[in-house]
Amino acid sequence: MATQDDVRRIAIALPGVSEATGGFAFSVDHDGKAKAFVWIWMERVTPKKPRVPNPGVIAARVANDRDKAALLGADPDTFFTEPHYNGFPAVLVRLGQVSQATLQQVITEAWRCQAPKPLVTAYDAGAPIRKPGKPARRTPSAAKRAAPGATTTARPAKQVDGARPASSARPAKRRAGRTV
Repeated sequence: MATQDDVRRIAIALPGVSEATGGFAFSVDHDGKAKAFVWIWMERVTPKKPRVPNPGVIAARVANDRDKAALLGADPDTFFTEPHYNGFPAVLVRLGQVSQATLQQVITEAWRCQAPKPLVTAYDAGAPIRKPGKPARRTPSAAKRAAPGATTTARPAKQVDGARPASSARPAKRRAGRTV
């Protein structure tokens, strides 16, 4: 029998993994995007009501529909799906039914589906893995982009209550002898 603590321990041990701050989910960085590979199942308890987290079940990514069908057929007491996941490469796993070894395999394979290939290759080779750090992206402010000694122009005044700012006032239009 596995628990959420087991899921967390296994997932965090994989390279490049981060845990979501707003819920029980784990992702790996792939080209600057967080790619989820394991998360808690949000169950539809009441029709037409919001889904609620079910702490006894996780969703795990799989490589394709063939792998999904193999897991579902191998152990229907542990692995299942629902209409919400039809056509999506993920299976639902009952934590109370899964062994530690199987959970380890499922989570590792889910990670492989989402992790970048160089990270997976390094992990498989047993090489020490450094988390690549991206330098902070810095963009110069408008004042720094301007030529030295140049002044920046002020923004035009905002329109208030339908009135135009004095700088953009236009002469009144005339229609059929009336001033509008």
